[in-house]
Amino acid sequence: MTVVRGKPRRVVTLKTPREIALMREAGRIVARVHEAMREAIRPGVTTAALDALAESIIRKHGAIPSFKGYHGFPATICASVNEELVHGIPRKDRVLKEGDIISVDVGAIYKGYHGDSAWTYAVGEVSEEARRLMAVTREALFAGIEQVRVGRRLMDYSRAVQEYVESHGFFVVRLYTGHGIGRAMHEPPEVLNYVNPMHPDSKRRFVPGMTVALEPMVNVGTWQTRTLSDGWTVVTADGSLSAHFEHTVAVTEDGPYILTTLED
Repeated sequence: MTVVRGKPRRVVTLKTPREIALMREAGRIVARVHEAMREAIRPGVTTAALDALAESIIRKHGAIPSFKGYHGFPATICASVNEELVHGIPRKDRVLKEGDIISVDVGAIYKGYHGDSAWTYAVGEVSEEARRLMAVTREALFAGIEQVRVGRRLMDYSRAVQEYVESHGFFVVRLYTGHGIGRAMHEPPEVLNYVNPMHPDSKRRFVPGMTVALEPMVNVGTWQTRTLSDGWTVVTADGSLSAHFEHTVAVTEDGPYILTTLED
């Protein structure tokens, strides 16, 4: 789950190897949910059914959903379809159809520590534009993760994401950011997906023990967004498609360590 850009808190809590190990377990549980989403997402499925599946997997593995009840959010996952970029609320009457794309954002708390990851999926056969958007957003995430190395600045991550996205003709969302994560879902620092040298966290350096949720949100037609009347669902201002990919990553002396994956 993303955070609205705002005034950042200044203290970053660095994690011990034990804490990172617990976050890795939370991340594996989140990755299991995404593995199940890949199998379950198809035309005719409701977003409420996906939500129920995600919650059952999280609880089966001894964790609890991070999002459910968070500031009043009513569900386990954020299910954002087509022009919805983040915080879409699952519903029984929201039925996926051929050609949709859906971002599923999942968080789990394991023994007090969070994992957080989002992925955007195709529902059946989708347009070439949708395929390109999803591919570019995913690749931008990994271009950014390559910058998560000791001594580099958060702005190096931001630049890598923005340059990759814009080189392919798409737009990086400005208002919502990545974030620190650990015992709380949203911790300092804020991690922008575009370059803003004036932001207090942009010149902060990656150091061992820092754990961050990195999450480019990319739109086809504009970087601008608006929030629907439900108070949660964020959509593109022009109704164009949006994609969202996210991993939780730990900074180590050996480079970035992706926590929200089943791979070692």
